[in-house]
Amino acid sequence: MKAAIAGIAKRAAAAAATLTGKRFGLLVASSLVATTGIVAAALTGTGESGALAALLGRSLASDSTPVATAPAPGRSSPGAGSSAPAQGGAEAAGGPLASPAPIAAPASVPAAKEPAPEQAANTPEAGRIKHVFVISLTSPGYEQSFGSQSQMPYLSGTLRPQGQLLSEYALLDDSGLANQIAAISGQPPNPATAADCITYEEFPATAKLDGRGVVGGSGCAYPVEALTVADQLTSGQFSWHAYVEGMVDETGGPHNCVYPGPGEADAGEPGGYVASQNPFVYFHSLLDVGGCAINDVPLEELSGDLAKLEKTPNYSYIAPTQCTAGMVGKCPAGAAEGAASADAFLAEWAPKILASPAYEKDGLLIVNFAAANPLSADAPPGTDPLRVGALLLSRFVAPGATDAGAYNPYSLLRSTEELFGLEPLGLAATSKVKSFAAPLLGEKTRGD
Repeated sequence: MKAAIAGIAKRAAAAAATLTGKRFGLLVASSLVATTGIVAAALTGTGESGALAALLGRSLASDSTPVATAPAPGRSSPGAGSSAPAQGGAEAAGGPLASPAPIAAPASVPAAKEPAPEQAANTPEAGRIKHVFVISLTSPGYEQSFGSQSQMPYLSGTLRPQGQLLSEYALLDDSGLANQIAAISGQPPNPATAADCITYEEFPATAKLDGRGVVGGSGCAYPVEALTVADQLTSGQFSWHAYVEGMVDETGGPHNCVYPGPGEADAGEPGGYVASQNPFVYFHSLLDVGGCAINDVPLEELSGDLAKLEKTPNYSYIAPTQCTAGMVGKCPAGAAEGAASADAFLAEWAPKILASPAYEKDGLLIVNFAAANPLSADAPPGTDPLRVGALLLSRFVAPGATDAGAYNPYSLLRSTEELFGLEPLGLAATSKVKSFAAPLLGEKTRGD
């Protein structure tokens, strides 16, 4: 057990050591699982890291720390991308890690000061929408989704009249993973993500963030400095979960935060789980300090979490398999695929979300397409395969409305951040990115 906890502490300390200032605060606050490890490592240091660690140790040590699951054979668990697990402990034995006991601060460490009033005022606050649900699918084409040629009758016939259509929502790339990464982090497509990270590649050690927070070069597993909306939410004391269909270990049992080891292929059986449907497993900010292990969970957990308001996270990202997302050629032989499969997934899960206490009170369901199938031969000339559309459902939108703004995955991220009072990340912060959050916040848009 001591060796296992030491492994967590080592990875957390290594992650924290690369950061300073606001990014250090965001990263540390985004993990409860590694709080004890961070405190133990940082208390021996000086400056901001030590003071913040001491504060976190006192304020969070009494919380119930979730259990981190051990890696399955052939798959990695958080931290595998940047440092090897400790040898001989619970991780190596294949058993779950127990919650680490709180570590008391040495007497020589000065007590952390209470936050100043101006610091407290900077705590982000959600607007009138406090629960956001995102379902990410594969588009058969805009007309085949929302138009007169719709092949998705539940989406176009049942959900569309209840919500607001973002008719010009367009993808950045036809790769599902590149768009999903952009929608949770503001990172642009690169050659590896545009190829759906067929091999799980680390960024080169020389990769750095530019002034916009964008990581240069090509790679899949982003360095710890690259943050996500999940890091921001936890730092802001909001809750989040990714609910991922089919996520199991190699024994076939449900498992949290499953992803290939460095250099391994992201291979899966037809209709089964692949990491490229799960964008959160590509960020060391979540892998190295436990956020992924806690919050990246199998889809089966969604039903129970929807049953009670207090169990429903503020942000829920729902990821089907490639088959049920609607990707052609990714289903078992004889199974429905493409638009029919995606529509069936929506028809199963959207009613559960719409009937949940959290949605009914202050929720927003975003049905978006993160990837696009090749256009059919009968598509009209000039059809843009990246124009896929998206749908917003909430009691705060006008049923049957249409918004023709030029939105994209960066808009999805920026709008989500604005709903929770967070600062935009990466390219979501650029002036060209349009947000659809203002009306949902009860604000007037420009020109009103």
